[in-house]
This record gives sequence, C-alpha cells and structure tokens, in this order.
Amino acid sequence: MTLTSIPIALTIAGSDSGGGAGIQADLRTFAFHRVHGASAITCVTAQNTLGVSRVDALPSAAVAAQIQAVVQDIGVQAAKTGMLLNQEIIATVSEQVAACKIVNLVVDPVMVSRTGAQLIDDSAIAVLRSHLIPQAAILTPNRYEAQLLSGLEILTLEDMQAASEKIFELGAKSVLVKGGGMSGELRGVDVWFDGNACETLTTQVVNTPHTHGTGCTLSAAIAANLALGKDLRSAVHLAKSYVTTALKYSLAIGKGQGPVGHFFPLLLSDS
Repeated sequence: MTLTSIPIALTIAGSDSGGGAGIQADLRTFAFHRVHGASAITCVTAQNTLGVSRVDALPSAAVAAQIQAVVQDIGVQAAKTGMLLNQEIIATVSEQVAACKIVNLVVDPVMVSRTGAQLIDDSAIAVLRSHLIPQAAILTPNRYEAQLLSGLEILTLEDMQAASEKIFELGAKSVLVKGGGMSGELRGVDVWFDGNACETLTTQVVNTPHTHGTGCTLSAAIAANLALGKDLRSAVHLAKSYVTTALKYSLAIGKGQGPVGHFFPLLLSDS
C-alpha cells in the first residue's frame, strides 16, 4: 500500500553526530508521530555524549535552498527551528519562513544552554527577537533563554509566569517557558501563555542523567502534533507527555549524558 496523503513537518536545525539532539532527534520524533520529516540543516556538529568538539555552519544560501526545495515540492504543514547558530542564518530562515508562507512554526530559540552558557552572540539574538520570533506559533525557551528574552530573573513559578507574559509581547502567538533547568518542586514544570490563559503544566519527574535532546524533542513533538491538525494547547500537552515517556526509556550510551529514547514503543513491544 502506498500512502498518498501524510502530514509533513520540517526541521530547520543543526546535525548532531551523536544522534541525540538536533535534526536526528527531530526526525525520530516526527516518525513516532507518523509524520513525514523533512530537514534543512543549518550547521554540522562533531559531538557525542561528552560534549561538542566542533561546529561548522552551512552557507545561508544552502539553508535557504533546502527550505525552498521542501516547500516547493512536498509542502509543509508545520515546521520547527533549532540551532540556527549565527545572525546570517537566522535572517535567512526568517526570510524563507515569510516568503514560503510556512505556518505552525515552532521556535526553539537555542540561545542559552541548560547550564546557562550563551550559545549565539548578541547580534544573532537581536535578529531572532525582531525577525523570527514574531512569526512563531509557539516559542519554547528554557529558563535561561526566558531570562534573557524577558529581562527578568527566574527563581519561582511566579517568575516563570511573569516571564511568559513579557516574552509574549515579542509577537509569538504563544510561549512555553520550560522548567527543566529549575530546581526542587519546579523541576520539569512548564508555563504556557497564549495571551489569554496562563497555564502551569506538570508531569511526572523522571530521575535520569540521560536527558540529551529533550528540548529538541519537545519542540519537534509540538510541531508534529500541529502538522496532525491539533490545536496549540493540545499539541503542547501531547508533546510534554511524549517527552516524559521518552525520558523513562532514555539510553545509557557512551561515557556521558545519553539521549532520550525516541523509539520507546519498539522497546516496549520487545519487553
């Protein structure tokens, strides 16, 4: 049997040679949701469970060509962005999203790591704020990214809520402030704001050191659910549930921090 109609989701992100995050995590997540995954690679990293040893950016023209090739032929029902690396690539992606009329855009800002290290320079962040974020259906910053975007220090749930409302003013249709970097009772608690409702999202806390790729996986799962026709709120809830289960089946591979288990249904079927 040949399927002639299937949702398409596009990931615009970097490649992770270790397979735990980036486009590799995104494509696995799309496949789990029975959504065909397409990709536009922005940079190539040499990394494993111990860290990143090299990053090479692709020319912005190559990034634009990849997006155009996908949209012009097979179309896109939803898209997500991950590591865009520099000002030129961010500007190009922003232009292509507008020119190709890409809807259901999930922006994972990938500006600051979960440990607080800034990953892109200030000029790139400025373009992200002014050009890409206003086109987003949802923005998914972690704690430190939310602090940078809102200008607020985030220590409490009330801080997360205030930050989500402040970030919303940048133009995204909704904001999900992620609590993976929070401590104590707030660990894993997220806050969602769409301009009307501010909702606190909680799930079971999974105690595992193998959490590589959780941010990529969450944003990809939101995009996949949007491609399937789910509304924003439902897409967020379903994506959070998917990540929680994937964390339960995380992979203890390599000598460092392993990735979440994107293919846990196959692991379950073998048990």
